Amino acid sequence: MNIEEYFARISYNESHKGADLQTLTVIFQHHIQAIPFENLSMHCGETIELDLQSTYNKIVRKKRGGWCLESNYLLFWALQELGYDICILGGNSYEPAKAAYTAEINHILLKVVIKGNSYIVDAGFGGAYQAWQPLMLISGKDQPQIPGIFRFTEDNGTWYFEKVKRKHYIPEQNVPFTDTPELGNIRKMYTFTLEPRHINDFQELNTYLQVSPDTILQKKSICSLQTAEGFYALVGWTFTEMKYNYTEDMDLVQITTLTDEEVEKTLKDKFSIVLENKLVP
Repeated sequence: MNIEEYFARISYNESHKGADLQTLTVIFQHHIQAIPFENLSMHCGETIELDLQSTYNKIVRKKRGGWCLESNYLLFWALQELGYDICILGGNSYEPAKAAYTAEINHILLKVVIKGNSYIVDAGFGGAYQAWQPLMLISGKDQPQIPGIFRFTEDNGTWYFEKVKRKHYIPEQNVPFTDTPELGNIRKMYTFTLEPRHINDFQELNTYLQVSPDTILQKKSICSLQTAEGFYALVGWTFTEMKYNYTEDMDLVQITTLTDEEVEKTLKDKFSIVLENKLVP
């Protein structure tokens, strides 16, 4: 494993002498615009191994993406190689359908400390809820970014992470809509504590997510990638292109339903993914 090979994978060719916030931000942005959030292995009959060499080979050498466990683990390795003060944390995702956070940890995120300030770095959420910059770990402060406003609140050692949603404009529809208007404009994302974790703490989860029939990852094949203006997402046969802040406080959403042949072509053209095994969307 080689940091220069990782840099080539994310098209990063700037200086990285100082483990500072600016370098972290640029590496992070290159990472999320090069490495898709995807669970396609599960829908291609492939097993996802949660060890660094396997993750590295898959994402860096085979030019695939990965889900949160893989993408954030690779980023953890890279930032550690560069000398960042970094640790792994575990999160509990919010399930809108149940209006509750999961009882068990099911998400991995990273905490980086720079000059005494803590930042949350998470390259593994994908779609409209992917932050584009490291977020300062501070309670109750709005942190506006191009995808929207992010916010942490802390209560008794538990941190809550949420995003303020914008309206969506879909050209085929005359009326703008928010994706879940009845919930208001706040999207809860996950909770976490600052207890440092080891990657082995997630091995059971990695196995469970691949075999449990009731998770969203089993029910849907997902691939999303951040772009300069928004993101691409392919869920099943549905391809969505989002442009952030198309007009004031409104995002442009274009949705296309694809054929099986178009799915393969779209993965190649939009996500630079060529699968070794047959995908069953």
